[in-house]
Amino acid sequence: MRKTSKLEFQIFIFFITLFSLSQIFRSDVIYLYELVSTIIKIQRTEADITDYKYFDNIEIPESTNPQPWPLHEKYNRIPTTKTLDSLHDNYGTVAFLIISKDSIWHESYYKGYNEKSYSNSFSMSKSIVTAIIGKAIEKGFFESINDRVGKYIENYNEGYASNLTIGDLSSMSSGMKWTENYTNIFGVTARAYVGSGLNKLILSRPIIKEPGLAFEYLSSDTQLLSIIIEKVTKRKISDLVYDWFWNPMGAENKALWQVDNIETNNEKAYCCFNSNARDFARFGKLFKDHGNWGELNLLDSSFVKKILKPRFDKSPEYGYGLWLGEYNDKQFFSMRGHLGQYVIVFPMQNLMIVRLGQKHDKKTENEKFSIDFYQYISEAFKMLEI
Repeated sequence: MRKTSKLEFQIFIFFITLFSLSQIFRSDVIYLYELVSTIIKIQRTEADITDYKYFDNIEIPESTNPQPWPLHEKYNRIPTTKTLDSLHDNYGTVAFLIISKDSIWHESYYKGYNEKSYSNSFSMSKSIVTAIIGKAIEKGFFESINDRVGKYIENYNEGYASNLTIGDLSSMSSGMKWTENYTNIFGVTARAYVGSGLNKLILSRPIIKEPGLAFEYLSSDTQLLSIIIEKVTKRKISDLVYDWFWNPMGAENKALWQVDNIETNNEKAYCCFNSNARDFARFGKLFKDHGNWGELNLLDSSFVKKILKPRFDKSPEYGYGLWLGEYNDKQFFSMRGHLGQYVIVFPMQNLMIVRLGQKHDKKTENEKFSIDFYQYISEAFKMLEI
């Protein structure tokens, strides 16, 4: 038998090492392939409101009893301001609605969009998931938002994770190891958006700080919440949102919930619920009306009251899945998503402002909302003479 030379042995060791590393970092190799494939397909490295065209989706049917929004007696009679027109032009607005007293007072569309056009919710879907957990509690799947995550998922029963509650996930205070970054294409946030095996990624992230102590905006929190909801109810969140909200609220059009891929079929619960301005506004009305939709009670009013209040004194801008604030001494809450997706609700004024578009302005120092956010409100108020 021929003896193996030193060089041959070194080559053998090299390939064994290379193979071992490829197995250890297999998920990284897969993600790199998915990332490059996606960039080639969509010809950009940033997320966009049209991404539903390039990713797999679960289709959510329109309501079996569609309920069109009434048109206000002054529908589109008041011209838009020059400042508002500039905002729409500068930031790529595709839809802008003003709904006064539950009737559409103003409605405008741009860039080929109309009242039926799909657009990505991005993080506005976090408010939708909060509604789902509220209904799941009401139906007895959970005792309360104080239920510990470890009660439903075994690997959350040690260390900091043992104190994690579903309320911590809804209020963004999990203490999870996660970096919320929308520009680093190799970061964990991009990986959650582009890669397959989304839920596996989320479950691999450790809890590294005591949960429930402070607000820290992490998309991973909402995704973990959706994993728990599906595990306990044994149903997809896309099915739950249809049965519990979309259908009874009379949504006129189908929606698309983006998934990581067709095989694993995990909804991107933290983002990517694709609908239109009119149907997004239905969730704003639901929260505004204390969980009621006409004569139907879809959410417990005490739950709605709780989620519309800040959980932490040091973070008055956030409740449970909803943003909170005031403008000219008028209180508002808002569903809010990446690139300037807004459903802004002023409950006392019975007023809603919906804006969908391609980008938003920057935030000023110490401000929790971008400049354009307040400008849309300001110009709407001018039109309404508030």
